[in-house]
Amino acid sequence: MPSIIERLDGTSVRVRQKIERIDPSIVTLQLDGKWSVLEQIGHLGDLEPLWSGRLDDILNGENMMRAADLRNSLTNDANHNSRSWQDLLERFESLRNITIHRLQNLKEEDTFKTSLHPRLKTPMRAQDLFTFVAEHDDHHLATMTALANKFK
Repeated sequence: MPSIIERLDGTSVRVRQKIERIDPSIVTLQLDGKWSVLEQIGHLGDLEPLWSGRLDDILNGENMMRAADLRNSLTNDANHNSRSWQDLLERFESLRNITIHRLQNLKEEDTFKTSLHPRLKTPMRAQDLFTFVAEHDDHHLATMTALANKFK
C-alpha cells in the first residue's frame, strides 16, 4: 500500500508541474468534443468523493461498491473552464489529502476486506481500488499532455 499511497499523493504535484508548462491560452480548448485541460483537472476532483465512498463500501462490508456516473454529469455540468487551474488543483489536493490520510490509517484487518466493483464485476481490496484510481489519474495526466501537444 505505501507505493500506491505515494503514487496517489504525487498526482497533484504532477498536475502542477504539467499545467505550469502548458500555454495558458490553450487550457480551455477542447479537441473532438473531449474535455479541456482544465476539465481534466476538475474531473480528478469530481471523482475523489466516489473513491472515498468506495473505500467506505469496502470497509463497511458492502457486497458491491457504489456505481460511478458513467455519463460524468458532474464534470460535464461543472463549467470547469470558468475556473482557474489553481482553484481546480487546490480543490483536488484538498480532497485527495483526505483520502491519503484515510489510507495511511487503515488497520491491517481492513486491508483484506473486499467489495465487488460494479462495472468490472471483480472483488477489490482497498489496494486494488486505489491502484485503479492511480491508473485513472495517469490516464488524465496523459490526456493533458496529448492536448497540450496538439495545440502547440
